Amino acid sequence: MNIMICGSMAFARQMLATKKKLEAMGHMVNVPHDTDVHVADEKLVDDLDRNLVHAKERDLMMQSFKLVAQSDAILVLNYKRKGIEGYIGTSALMEIGLAYYLGKKIFLLNDVPHYATVRWAHEIRLIDPVILNGDLSKIS
Repeated sequence: MNIMICGSMAFARQMLATKKKLEAMGHMVNVPHDTDVHVADEKLVDDLDRNLVHAKERDLMMQSFKLVAQSDAILVLNYKRKGIEGYIGTSALMEIGLAYYLGKKIFLLNDVPHYATVRWAHEIRLIDPVILNGDLSKIS
């Protein structure tokens, strides 16, 4: 299966590690085009002024949308971030929406909080993704 890994760029290292695991399982895997940049500069994800310039110069949103469109499925790495278990950031939420619209399979590595805790979890529940509970072997 051709899989696009999505998620907060705070998880860039995990994206690369997960890519290797999935490839060892026989999948073709893409990660966002600037994953290596975020590994090298971990502060970039939260420096929104610098991040905006970086993302606009490289047209990263369009690049990620194209990778979603070319994939059979997306895997969202949603670890704990900012005190939220199963965190999904705004860019990943947009990629999930696009994948849903395009009829792609949608996998979440971990469950999301109840929507009374974070509003975006309501939309995730509407989409009804496959929750892997950390087990990549459930991808099919």
